[in-house]
Amino acid sequence: MTVALATPRRRRKRGGAPSKALAVLSRAGSVLVTLLGLAALTFMIGRLLPLDPVLAVLGDNATPEAYDRMVVQMGLDQPLIVQFGHYLWDLARLDFGNSLLSGRPVGEEIARVFPATLELATVAMILGTGIGVPLGVVAAVYRNSWIDHLARILSLVGYSAPNFWLGLMGLVLFYAALGWVGGPGRIDFIYEFDLQPVTGFFLLDALLSGNLAVFGNVFSHIILPASILALSSLAYISRMTRSFMIEQLEQEYVVTARAKGLGLWRIVWLHVFRNIAVQVITVIALSYAFLLEGAVLTETVFAWPGFGRYMTNALLSGDMNSVVGCTLLIGVIFVALNLICDLLYRILDPRTR
Repeated sequence: MTVALATPRRRRKRGGAPSKALAVLSRAGSVLVTLLGLAALTFMIGRLLPLDPVLAVLGDNATPEAYDRMVVQMGLDQPLIVQFGHYLWDLARLDFGNSLLSGRPVGEEIARVFPATLELATVAMILGTGIGVPLGVVAAVYRNSWIDHLARILSLVGYSAPNFWLGLMGLVLFYAALGWVGGPGRIDFIYEFDLQPVTGFFLLDALLSGNLAVFGNVFSHIILPASILALSSLAYISRMTRSFMIEQLEQEYVVTARAKGLGLWRIVWLHVFRNIAVQVITVIALSYAFLLEGAVLTETVFAWPGFGRYMTNALLSGDMNSVVGCTLLIGVIFVALNLICDLLYRILDPRTR
């Protein structure tokens, strides 16, 4: 009897490893295909837009001889398939080419500006999630109460009010009139020499230096633009959380748990919220990705030297190498967040393992 029971177990264990390996290979293959498609898309963007990269380098007064030499130098005289092959090889070496305006490598310029946007979006995401999720849960539990109406008003403002208008009004009220927050930029000029850049994240660098005055100044600059960005993500997260919670609160297991005498908030957080955690993670990940690539107007209003502002300036200046590099990075961010979500799904939901 013991042998008969042990044999199927060994067979299942042997059969599980290949299936897991196939699942990993399948996932890696889908990611590779996605990245190749993204590379092809960015390559075609650089070739189809009505912007001449040669004229962007030489200027409109370039002679025909100089124009032809630059075409050969940039490899634009070769067939598209050959150009695409060179493009993939450069991407594999993390070489995005040089900026047509500054002449510096695009990768270095993106690495210089991206931490500012990442820091701003992360603070905004912490605010949006920390307020949006509990607000959505409470609004669902007390449906049609004043809390629910307040959540609807915040969502309406977050969805409809333009970020640039909120930013301007925030600067007028909280900076110019009340003096509660810092002005445009990441830090005041008098503190710039006291901050030693280590990670590129000014809040973290200020903490590492142990200078509380610098940390307070950096925080005063980031809190207002981060709150403006957080309002839009808060609106989306709270409404989606409310919708998920209402659907679960109407299930029979909630009625059964109440009949057994379990407290309301124990049911809400230990049972109901666990069942919607995967959906909430998806909403948060999408919101975070959109904050990273959609902070253009906020960065412009607050003179924030970040990724969105850099990409906008590159597009307006016809710097296609920078535009293509930024577009590729945005796509990689979405793919990476999707992979992180899949990993969290497997941790939170055993059915997906």
